[in-house]
Amino acid sequence: MFLRLAHQHRQFVQDLVMNLQALAIVLERSGYLASCYTCGDQMNSASFMVSLGDSHLIRFLVSDYGITWTEMRDDRELMKLEGAEAINQLQELANLVKQSMQTSTSNKTLAKKS
Repeated sequence: MFLRLAHQHRQFVQDLVMNLQALAIVLERSGYLASCYTCGDQMNSASFMVSLGDSHLIRFLVSDYGITWTEMRDDRELMKLEGAEAINQLQELANLVKQSMQTSTSNKTLAKKS
């Protein structure tokens, strides 16, 4: 049972790392300063960072040891979450990006029709 759980956890971390890499790419294309660094080819850890402007920085770390979301402004920690709460906050960020992209696409479509 424990070997199965360890394998599932490694798979979960790898999936999360791939999604962080994709989110960083989408954010960069949307004009944000974003990065996602991994160590090695096994994708068992990642450091994701995005600057939301006005000295507002989000750092998301994932590894076999845990998951953390840290939000900072002016080099001061505003919020630090771990585990499922950190992932929920990451989902909120992804939802905002998605909503922003949909709004941008809608505005471009309206501008072309005008």
